Amino acid sequence: MSSMYEKIDELYERRMKVELGGGDKRIEAQHNRGKLTARERIDLFLDEDTFVELNPFIEHRATSFGMDKMEGPGEGVVVGYGKVNGRQVFIFSQDFTVFGGALGEMHALKIARIMDLAAKNGAPVVGLNDSGGARIQEGVESLDGYGHIFYRNSIYSGVVPQISVILGPCAGGAVYSPAITDFVFMVEKTSQMFITGPKVIEAVTGEKISSEDLGGASVHASISGNAHFTAPSEPEVLEEVRRLLSFLPQSSMEKPPVIETPPDDGWDDDLAEIVPIQTTKVYDVRKVIDRVVDHQDFMEVQPNFAKNIVVGFGRIDGHSVGIIANQPKFMAGGLDINSSDKLSRFIRFCDSFNIPLITFEDVSGFFPGVNQEHGGIIRHGAKILYAYSEATVPKITVILRKAFGGAYVALNSKSIGADVVYAWPNAEIAVMGAEGAANIIFAKDIENSEDPGATRAAKITEYRERFANPYVAASRGMVDDVIDPRETRKKLSQALEMLRNKQETRPAKKHGNIPL
Repeated sequence: MSSMYEKIDELYERRMKVELGGGDKRIEAQHNRGKLTARERIDLFLDEDTFVELNPFIEHRATSFGMDKMEGPGEGVVVGYGKVNGRQVFIFSQDFTVFGGALGEMHALKIARIMDLAAKNGAPVVGLNDSGGARIQEGVESLDGYGHIFYRNSIYSGVVPQISVILGPCAGGAVYSPAITDFVFMVEKTSQMFITGPKVIEAVTGEKISSEDLGGASVHASISGNAHFTAPSEPEVLEEVRRLLSFLPQSSMEKPPVIETPPDDGWDDDLAEIVPIQTTKVYDVRKVIDRVVDHQDFMEVQPNFAKNIVVGFGRIDGHSVGIIANQPKFMAGGLDINSSDKLSRFIRFCDSFNIPLITFEDVSGFFPGVNQEHGGIIRHGAKILYAYSEATVPKITVILRKAFGGAYVALNSKSIGADVVYAWPNAEIAVMGAEGAANIIFAKDIENSEDPGATRAAKITEYRERFANPYVAASRGMVDDVIDPRETRKKLSQALEMLRNKQETRPAKKHGNIPL
């Protein structure tokens, strides 16, 4: 009769076999590709000695195509929970050394269960994706497994933060789960995402393209907009995920964490110098953001996609805020299709997780052009109006320079629910720019003038002084105060403190129908 110690020895032998995954040769091959193993990634990502593994002994039960003779220790994915900066996180990490990380029925079951636990316990779920896609040998059962994951991505959206980290080639169904999650991270040179790979594309269309050019990190970060963050290496990308989590609450049921910061007077002389008064002159709005947030610590989201709008996370007095700003360096800060999608989704994420929104506005309007109109700028621009109107978190706008036309209304104006709107004294708030307005309103005066050029210049100045200044909007209550640029941080701090306990509801309904 065997003893308890023999049973314990068997337990550790089985556990060691699972922890070895696909074996030493496949682990070496993974390292030779410049990639870490599933367990190395978990150890690097989580706080030291906090990982607790679940379901290590789950096995596949497929029998077709020789699967009955194939072992897959851990079923190609490691799942469990641990801590990041002392706060609980649930995690799954696909193991490329076992079946190439391909997803089968039981592989999916492990992921689905960890997602359920994350939702029940109100904590983020982080997926480290390194998968060849569906496990073909399991047929429709692998597709069903994807469905269970997609369903949970969808119903837990807005319940707990969901973060996807792409750490290898992800193809077919493997890319749709990350696409539903809140943020996607990719490693430069080693991560790819595509629905159909280069070989299939060449066979069907005749187009030749490399995996990197088709779906690499730089492509998704700058062209498709499918990736939110990239980094040169796996350790660096995992550190960026830890940084992002530091700005976020554990779930929609709580507010973001607060970091104690020493008080300051909120006065910054540099803010009077950054923004040129002339509305056509270019500047980098990130310099304004850096002067306003704590320790100039701003984590920009999608920095290389739709560069005419800047979105990201910062802190003011230790409290997390979501920041949106027009970027005059690109397309004069105008709004187009991609920037509309980018900022609307960011607004809805922040609203889901109780993160106040601050908008720095310097917008000439929606970007004109046949391609924009035919591409659906009406529908895409409407997303901004919908997202700001729907959001119930504290919403503050600072008009830095110009706020023209429908874009002024869209960017968190009082009429669509802003709690507080500030304007700098140089701000121009109008239906359109002074030059265009003067040409229309005073067309006859200019035409009949002995010196049309001088008359036009005089009328532009007249329009700007009479109508395109912050005091007209302030006199109608559309601007709450005209402030000294140097006290912007102080004013934002005061407004955020005032709005800390804001409560606002929307009419009861199942859900709205955002113009997607």
